[in-house]
Amino acid sequence: MSWHNLHARTEILHEVLTRAAADPADPALLHDLPESDRLFGGPEGVLAALQYQWDNHLNAKLDQALLEGRSEDEAYRELAAEQPALRAVLDSQDVRRWYDRRVLTH
Repeated sequence: MSWHNLHARTEILHEVLTRAAADPADPALLHDLPESDRLFGGPEGVLAALQYQWDNHLNAKLDQALLEGRSEDEAYRELAAEQPALRAVLDSQDVRRWYDRRVLTH
């Protein structure tokens, strides 16, 4: 992947999160995103990238919580508070169910 494509993908994800801050359940949340079909394969790919971002951040939080003697639940709640738009869009789009299905079939 080129730097140009990486930056374009990042801009798309930021745009979705900006939109999600206003209304994570908006049906137009994943539409009219320039180049999202080419860069992500469409809305499902954007959602998968957001889920991947959440999973990476959560894994880091869980590692840190373990070192500090905090619970997994505390780490999850901390991340949800830090990234409310990301958590809201994943919840509103029921991404985990979709993501698990996609991973299991590919």
